[in-house]
Amino acid sequence: MDKIKITAPLSDETVLRLKTGDEVLISGTIYTARDQAHFRLVKLIEENMPLPFNLQGQIIYYVGPTPEKPGEAIGSAGPTTSYRMDKYAPALMKLGLKGMIGKGRRSEEVKDAMKKYKSVYFGAIGGAGALISKTIKSSKIIAYDDLLSEAVRELTVEDFPAIVVNDAYGIDLYEEGRKKFENRYGIAI
Repeated sequence: MDKIKITAPLSDETVLRLKTGDEVLISGTIYTARDQAHFRLVKLIEENMPLPFNLQGQIIYYVGPTPEKPGEAIGSAGPTTSYRMDKYAPALMKLGLKGMIGKGRRSEEVKDAMKKYKSVYFGAIGGAGALISKTIKSSKIIAYDDLLSEAVRELTVEDFPAIVVNDAYGIDLYEEGRKKFENRYGIAI
């Protein structure tokens, strides 16, 4: 299967073209945020305060990179477990967030919000942070520098590899894989 090249920020048209299981290469501008940054972003939303970046069409990568070495844009940048952001993700999607990158399953609430707001969840390969960092061409902290590795960063990426885990139609790659295994081997997992 050929990889699908997409450019961030994402349009509704691009999101709706993606299907669970698609392998993608993402280029363009994406943002990083983890637990504490998400907490702060949602707090700003609740207080009707401006966010540090416009969420419209954006992708957030759940990552807390290691410090960069001289001459590198970023250190090792492997994905963080996504469910920790589940209580915050729907509020961000409501304001235009179109993509999230991480690892692991998402809650039903997040999957429902992806359908409602036309968003997609990409899986990145855990344990491949050094390799993934090679696709990150620039990195700058734009908010919450007190959070250190968990600060919000603006990244420029080129051919960042990911797979569509949850598409905007409600299909879940983890569930589909489990069903295929159970059907093939007759074993319930």
